Amino acid sequence: MSAEEVAVGDRRLVERSDFGAFLGAIRLAGYRVVGPTVRDGAIVYGDIADESDLPIGWTDRQSAGSYRLERRDDAALFGYAVGPHSWKKYLFPAHERLFTAVRTEGSFAVTPEPTDGPPIAFLGVRACELAAIAIQDRVFAAASDPGYAARRGRTLRIAVQCGVAGGTCFCASMGTGPAVKRDHDLALTEILAPGRHYFLVEVGSPAGARILATVPARPATAEETAGGEAVVAATARSMGRTMNTVGIRDLLVDHPEHPRWQIVANRCLACTNCTMACPTCFCSTSEEVPELSAEKVERWRRWDSCFNSGFSELHGAAVRKTHLARYRQWMTHKLATWHDQFDSSGCVGCGRCITWCPVGIDITEEVAAIRADPQARAPTGGSP
Repeated sequence: MSAEEVAVGDRRLVERSDFGAFLGAIRLAGYRVVGPTVRDGAIVYGDIADESDLPIGWTDRQSAGSYRLERRDDAALFGYAVGPHSWKKYLFPAHERLFTAVRTEGSFAVTPEPTDGPPIAFLGVRACELAAIAIQDRVFAAASDPGYAARRGRTLRIAVQCGVAGGTCFCASMGTGPAVKRDHDLALTEILAPGRHYFLVEVGSPAGARILATVPARPATAEETAGGEAVVAATARSMGRTMNTVGIRDLLVDHPEHPRWQIVANRCLACTNCTMACPTCFCSTSEEVPELSAEKVERWRRWDSCFNSGFSELHGAAVRKTHLARYRQWMTHKLATWHDQFDSSGCVGCGRCITWCPVGIDITEEVAAIRADPQARAPTGGSP
């Protein structure tokens, strides 16, 4: 089968027995494959050498402040929702050297960190995560970040349609899932039917077409295509949370003194888990690391969080001194003023911030509480 025989928009069927050949074709095209694997009691992203590295037969059970792995009664490769990792760890590293400066005669010679590297295939990207990558594309394009742009340009996005709704997912109400509709190179739907296990593969780009052309596959029938659509529709119906986004920007911006902010602040630990797990949060700080000889200095960037008191520090004092102020800043930015900056919400409904919050704070619940009584006011004295 030649590359010309596979076109964007085609739907092909790949048998489970040929999935190893599918992975081999990706590696043969020069990509380092990263995807879901089981480690330390969670499904996280890491290098995939062969199909045995995938979470075969595992699923996750998620609720507010709780995550557990469980065995499925089948051998699904992608029978889970999302774990603590997001793809931003590869596109926007948690700790990254930006440049090195070496002392020369009366000055310093600055060498930016190289932006080259091997291309990476992201295997198992969900619809909400594709939406998150698209959001970060806008964020880092606005920042003219060369490292992000270089890494982003070397990625192949192999999406997987969600066959399981996580206990904290609400992507359907955010318009970001569970169906993969755009921004993918290939999109897989895993189908487990009586006596059969196969993948419906939709081609989303010429790069995806070139890879699929080298894999044993045949055109999908109308019945098989409908079966894949039914899997995603069932996932959407089983989603346990929703967020009403109608007028949400003004709802949050116009009610900074709502008493709900204090209620959630009394629970919030300001631990930063929500921002670390979030696939779109981009707060960072930078630091200079000099050699003792003062002949060389490196600038490093690392993830930071608006929940850290020092993040808003100006002239030696934090602007947002309380948990209330920091939680309000995070949620209002994420759901409201993000629209002003980037023309979209900063939330894709993946539910990670709910699952990985140690005290189970639920962002959908907080929005609903403010919406239920928007005229409520904080006690006299207001909020910090």
